[in-house]
Amino acid sequence: MLQMKENEIMRRPAYETLYDLLRLKIISGDYPYGSRLPGKRALAEEQGLSVITVAHALDLLAEEGYIAPRERSGCYVSYLRAEDMASVRKKPGTMIPGASAPRTSSADMDGFPFHILSRTMRRVLSEQGPAILEKTPGQGLLLLRQALSRYLSRSSGIEAAPGQIVLGAGAEYLYGLLAELLGRQGVWAIEYPSYEKIDQVYTARGLSLDRLPLAGDGLQSEALWRTSARVLHVSPYRSFPSDITASASKRAEYLLWGADPGKIIIEDDYESEFSVRRKPMAPLFVQSERENVIYMNTFSRTISPALRIGYIILPPPLLPLYQEKAGFYSCTVPAFEQFLLTYLLEQGDLERHIRRVRRKLKALQAKQ
Repeated sequence: MLQMKENEIMRRPAYETLYDLLRLKIISGDYPYGSRLPGKRALAEEQGLSVITVAHALDLLAEEGYIAPRERSGCYVSYLRAEDMASVRKKPGTMIPGASAPRTSSADMDGFPFHILSRTMRRVLSEQGPAILEKTPGQGLLLLRQALSRYLSRSSGIEAAPGQIVLGAGAEYLYGLLAELLGRQGVWAIEYPSYEKIDQVYTARGLSLDRLPLAGDGLQSEALWRTSARVLHVSPYRSFPSDITASASKRAEYLLWGADPGKIIIEDDYESEFSVRRKPMAPLFVQSERENVIYMNTFSRTISPALRIGYIILPPPLLPLYQEKAGFYSCTVPAFEQFLLTYLLEQGDLERHIRRVRRKLKALQAKQ
């Protein structure tokens, strides 16, 4: 196993290795907020790399909001560490700086190939037979949760055991399930504007909502630190309908907000699969050290809105609470659809489709 990991590291592109090195130096404070990074040629000479390789690494850091290039001046650190945020958020109306890379919507891209769906449906009927009529476990078909666990590890760096995954019939159902799980006491904070179903479902469940305004790179810092909420529901990758992406600094601020005992963050990772970044940002679920982030996503965009399958990933500390408060619920996704998604994941069809769409989005963005 160790040898395999060493081989994987050896195969990594040089620009990714340099990206990781610079990112760690920025996060640790070796390059503090506002400081200028060494120039491309200086970095290339220091690391024994080409200037093109260094440029690729700097582009990744700029995409994620760790640095901000200035014409004819160089690259300056725009990432705020926790120590810096305390002074910044004292200033009314201050926005934590960070770049938000331009993105092209996937709305006009080709949908999932119907011939693959129909072929896979026939295979499910042929191979599973009467099993599609059977009731699945409350958290969903084990085969699907295992396939999803492997897929998330490959695509997002999320390491989650099948027992942490709960399947449900779409985002709206899962919003309600989370309200049931976490309880109606206290205040819940959501983005404003946000996907209307979030507000509607939580209001219908009797939750007290604090609607926090968005700035150019995520929630306004002043509003975030003013709220008395114990649960924060955010869409860091792509907030709908504002299309705002949280920068690296803002994501760190969300995690800092959630560092207080008893606070929970719900990460609604809407449409992140279609990121055109060369190195998509790690989800809050991966970055959190407190294990208080609940990750959720659906297959409405990647396959079809008609395929009502969504999922949440619970951090280990919340699993006993889930079993106590919601473990008795039956799975709301039909067995046939669960088998269908299992096959699409295991055959690699979903990932191939996502790569096709991302290539088209990149080409479209290049023309803009």
